[in-house]
Amino acid sequence: MRIVIDQSGAQLGEYEDVSRVEKFEISDTEYGKRTDSARSFLKRNRLGQFNEEEMVKKEAEQKLRQTEEKTLAEAIPVGSRCEVRVVGQPNKRGTVMYAGVTEFKPGYWIGIKYDEPLGKHDGSVGGKRYFECPLKYGAFVKPQQVTVGDFPEEDYGLDDEM
Repeated sequence: MRIVIDQSGAQLGEYEDVSRVEKFEISDTEYGKRTDSARSFLKRNRLGQFNEEEMVKKEAEQKLRQTEEKTLAEAIPVGSRCEVRVVGQPNKRGTVMYAGVTEFKPGYWIGIKYDEPLGKHDGSVGGKRYFECPLKYGAFVKPQQVTVGDFPEEDYGLDDEM
């Protein structure tokens, strides 16, 4: 059997405290002047944000998507019954409580009060109230996932006594 003894002089926990490590910092201007950086590689090869044609195309697609979302959201009246269909999840029924833009994420959103506690909140997100409902009954979904119709309230049998 062989026994190894650490004689490096390192103390326990010495390398976990990174607050004592001197950091290398460079200004944005200085970094932009370098020719051996990731940014200079992207610029040279016109990749990512440095591909003007691609960025214009993405911006146009985003505007088109937002216009489509706005049209869909405007066609969903507040107070109407709906069914929410999200891929990989069971369909959920509820009432439309809000339709429009939000502060928590860009784009148009539909606020739903579910018939059962299948949601995430009570109609407020990030400290801003968009609508009122009991806790865990509220959710926001994209307009594409909402189908408005004459959907009766589902009876899940959760209130039945045994």
